[in-house]
Amino acid sequence: MTLLVAENIQVRRGPCEVLHGVSLHAGAGEVVGLIGPNGAGKSTFCAVLAGLLPPTAGTLTLAGRVGAEIRPHERARLLGYLPQAPDCHWPLVVEQVVALGRLPHRRPWAAAGEADRRAVAAAMARLEVTPLAGRIFSRLSGGEKMRVLLARALAGAPRVLLADEPVDGLDPAHQLEVMRLLREQAAAGCAVVVVLHDLGLAGRFCDRLVLLDGGRVRAAGAPAAVLTPENCARAYGIETARFEHNGATVLVPWRRLAREERT
Repeated sequence: MTLLVAENIQVRRGPCEVLHGVSLHAGAGEVVGLIGPNGAGKSTFCAVLAGLLPPTAGTLTLAGRVGAEIRPHERARLLGYLPQAPDCHWPLVVEQVVALGRLPHRRPWAAAGEADRRAVAAAMARLEVTPLAGRIFSRLSGGEKMRVLLARALAGAPRVLLADEPVDGLDPAHQLEVMRLLREQAAAGCAVVVVLHDLGLAGRFCDRLVLLDGGRVRAAGAPAAVLTPENCARAYGIETARFEHNGATVLVPWRRLAREERT
């Protein structure tokens, strides 16, 4: 079942067009990777998908419903969003931050119930942040904050999960663990869209990739079809070493290309 569909999304900021007709679809059980160089429009596109930024043109549907017609409370139950460079401006402890993921499932002003407490505890255990439960969120490292906010998203049991660079700042072991958790979330029936800079992780863990470059889709499809030497040269300006391992396409950035080598 297709849970998220974005068709011909355009975003204009002043005289500058940031996104030029970008499309993406994600179904239950899928992990779709959104890749591309810095400034390609990935985070802007994520904000549109999350309903935080209205597009200048194009259509967005979530679980079969037109995005603009979904009330914020309903959207929060359907979709979990992990933003890039997260922070918190209040002195909340980690357990309180994770518990925020349960708010859409409660009546206004209602206290947390047993189901909420179980969901929070399970999400914290999955992301290995239970030992941080009493720590002030703003005092954590960048990697710890990312794991806590992913736990918050998972606590809400969304049908669609958007994660904008969720492995940024994490060590290799935790990067692999977060990607494994995203795959598990997809296997449980969620549609996952994840922004990644690591092409090796993208090739290994994603079912499909969308490569953005200059606000346009340069390539979309299976990792093996997207992660080609030609696409990497044109979008990133790099030469890559590519090999297959256990059925996955693994790409290693090798060297930066001179401008005349990128076409």
